[in-house]
Amino acid sequence: MSDVPELQQGTQEAGVVVRKRRKGIYILPNLFTLGGLFGGFYAIVMAMNGRYDLAAIGIFSAMVLDSLDGRVARMTNTQSAFGEQMDSLADMVSFGAAPALVAYEWALRGLGRWGWVAAFVYCACAALRLARFNVNTGVVDKRYFQGLPSPAAAALVTGFIWIMTEWGVDPAVVAWPMFALALYAGLTMVSNVPFYSFKDLSMKKSVPFAVVILIVLGIAVVTIDPATVLFGVFVVYGLSGYGVYAWRKLKGEPVSVISTSTDEPDERGLHH
Repeated sequence: MSDVPELQQGTQEAGVVVRKRRKGIYILPNLFTLGGLFGGFYAIVMAMNGRYDLAAIGIFSAMVLDSLDGRVARMTNTQSAFGEQMDSLADMVSFGAAPALVAYEWALRGLGRWGWVAAFVYCACAALRLARFNVNTGVVDKRYFQGLPSPAAAALVTGFIWIMTEWGVDPAVVAWPMFALALYAGLTMVSNVPFYSFKDLSMKKSVPFAVVILIVLGIAVVTIDPATVLFGVFVVYGLSGYGVYAWRKLKGEPVSVISTSTDEPDERGLHH
C-alpha cells in the first residue's frame, strides 16, 4: 500500500513530517465581491434614511464591482468554488433584496398589498434567476444570458428611482409605473429571452485607437448626467433581449440559449 495517505495525515516517515496543507480563500477577487455586497447593504441603509439617490448609487457601484470580481479572478488565476458561492450570495443581496426594498420604501409602500407583492415578486425572481444561472452554466451559450441578468434588472429599478429623485418627482405620482417596472424586471429575469452577455469581448486583444476615443467620449457623456444616461442605457438593454428573440423567430432560428453555441469545446455533444 502507498504511504502517501499517511504522509498527508501528518505522520512521520523516513524522518520527514508532511502536514496536510490548509485550504484558504483568495483575497483579491473576494474583496471585490465584498465591496459589491457592501454596495447593496449601503443602498438599504440609505433607503431607510430617505436618501434614495445615494441608495441608487450604492447599487450601481455594486454592479461595477460585480463585473470586476470574476475578471480579476480569471486574470490572476484565483477562481474557486468558494468565490462562486460568495458571488451568488452577494448578488442576491445587492441585486435582489436591496432593489426590492429600496423600491418598496420609495414608492411601493403607498400601494399597500400591491406594493409589497411587486417587491416580493422581484426579489423572488432574482433568487430564481441566480439559482438557474448556477445550474445552467455548463449548457448555456456563453454569448448570451438566459433572461435579464440581475445587475441589469437592479439598474432598471434603481435607475428609475434615481432619475425620478433627481427630477424632484413625487414618488406617489409614479407608484404604479414603479409597480409595472418592478414586475417587468423581475419576470424578465426568469424568462428564456436571450440577452447579449459581452463575454466574447476579450480585454487582452488589441483594439484600434478610435475605440479608446469612443470609450473616453462615453465616460464623458455619462458624467454629464449619470442618472439619465445610465437609466437610458439599461432601458435599451432591458428591451434588447426581446428584439433578439423576435429577430430569431422571424428568421426561423432557435430562440433558446441552451446548447446553441458550437464555439465552446465543453459543449460538444450537447447540440442536436
